[in-house]
Amino acid sequence: PAEKENNFPPLPSFIPLKPCFYQNFSDEIPIEHQVLVKRIYRLWMFYCTTLGVNLVACLAWWISGGSGANFGLAFLWLLLFTPCSYVCWFRPAYKAFRADSSFNFMAFFFIFGAQFVLTVIQAIGFSGWGACGWLAAITMFKTNVGAAVVMLLPAIMFSLSAVMMAVMIMKVHKIYRGAGGSFQKAQTEWNTGMWRNPPSREAQYNNFSGNSLPEYPTVPSYPGGGGQWP
Repeated sequence: PAEKENNFPPLPSFIPLKPCFYQNFSDEIPIEHQVLVKRIYRLWMFYCTTLGVNLVACLAWWISGGSGANFGLAFLWLLLFTPCSYVCWFRPAYKAFRADSSFNFMAFFFIFGAQFVLTVIQAIGFSGWGACGWLAAITMFKTNVGAAVVMLLPAIMFSLSAVMMAVMIMKVHKIYRGAGGSFQKAQTEWNTGMWRNPPSREAQYNNFSGNSLPEYPTVPSYPGGGGQWP
């Protein structure tokens, strides 16, 4: 089969960089899981949007007398977590459902769980963490109501992100356990090296089934009649 050309991220033609990943839900994800995987992808996009809104809110926080370190950290989180969250937890989820890969399911649970804990901390909003959460926003109401209202937006969005992450973890775990996934299967994939680029389910099926029927000539040849009945 022809090699699939990478299509994500969809970069403009004038940028010398090329896409790093191939992503096609209808082509690679089993139909019964496409909706869930698309929701995980939309959750990634929502979280990245939240980081962008948080950057604006941290700027308002800084202008209203807050620490500039929060703005600097918010900018760092946006640059760091946008690509890293895609690579570290969305791609493992995508590959896990694409190939029924226990190793990638395990990687998703571990990294996505850590992301969930971090998002809860960001929603709380401790000062010095570069996140406008509830504590930071409520405290700002005593100083500048306008800035506080702006800071409430990322607090709400971080909270929604955390709730949706918890729901996704439970849904994916239910499917994983129901399909017979286990740590032993993940360990086997690690030992064989299949975790790096697990084949799709279609490729696994083709390799397993092969061509079980012998090939016969289209027109049988019979003796004594030039290929015709005597």
